Amino acid sequence: MTILIEQPVLLESHVEGKNVQVVETNELVLDGGFQVPNNESKDAFNAPEINSFGQSFRDYEAESERQKGVEEFYRLQHINQTHDFVKRMREEYGKLDKAEMGIWECCELLNEVVDDSDPDLDEPQIQHLLQSAEAIRKDYPDEDWLHLTALIHDLGKILVLPSFGELPQWAVVGDTFPVGCAFDESNIHHKYFKDNPDYNSPAYNTKNGIYTEGCGLDNVAMSWGHDDYMYMVAKENGSTLPSAGLFIIRYHSFYPLHKEGAYTHLMNEEDFENLKWLKIFNKYDLYSKSKVLVDVEKVKPYYISLIEKYFPKKLKW
Repeated sequence: MTILIEQPVLLESHVEGKNVQVVETNELVLDGGFQVPNNESKDAFNAPEINSFGQSFRDYEAESERQKGVEEFYRLQHINQTHDFVKRMREEYGKLDKAEMGIWECCELLNEVVDDSDPDLDEPQIQHLLQSAEAIRKDYPDEDWLHLTALIHDLGKILVLPSFGELPQWAVVGDTFPVGCAFDESNIHHKYFKDNPDYNSPAYNTKNGIYTEGCGLDNVAMSWGHDDYMYMVAKENGSTLPSAGLFIIRYHSFYPLHKEGAYTHLMNEEDFENLKWLKIFNKYDLYSKSKVLVDVEKVKPYYISLIEKYFPKKLKW
């Protein structure tokens, strides 16, 4: 891996008034021609009812020290993710001048990352990627693009590492949401948006905000984080993943949309088609998190072959 820039990105926090740097069907066909097979079999992946901590998945009300940390994370995220902040981050990281490396090299970097926003998992991220990918591979063996999408969907979390700006977790992980329009009440811990500078802005606090109904999510600025960064890296480096794969990468943390049905007024026809795939993917992204670890070396050759099929050998990050 070649690291090109090691300077952290300076952020401006608005905490406490201070400026501190700091329903689906089994036969879906998308434009790319990929048909979702009927995967109802006795060997299909079964979603567990509790996470590895013995609690319900995405239970943000359970009392625990980890949950308190998760709520504090969302307080900081909701205060600081403004339209101006997102614009600056997209301009900075759109340069793709932080490093040059292959996809698998990036997967290995994730051994250094634990997601503070996730109440369901405290294992290194590469295990979550492989758990998701292997579960999908079991149920959808012919959809290799979906296996690879699962493997790479969280690679943008390298933003927390020093060589990629060492961004605070609230600027990397957690649920995502549009900026530039009103914050829908379906967002987790919505109450903290009241301290976001955009909350009372006449330009941003209406349902459509700066957008028009049906404009398409491609034209909507999302809160900055690993989703948008990895989408940007994949697209700008010429990945041949189908549009559904890129959609999953960019919006897999957009829970207000694919779990609560919010913000659909901004979607276009292609978005609705791709959303069907995202809802399928989400089952594996959320419920495959486990303390049972995947044998990395055993499955590595298969995923290397997929990387070579859909990505160049080296990418700019």
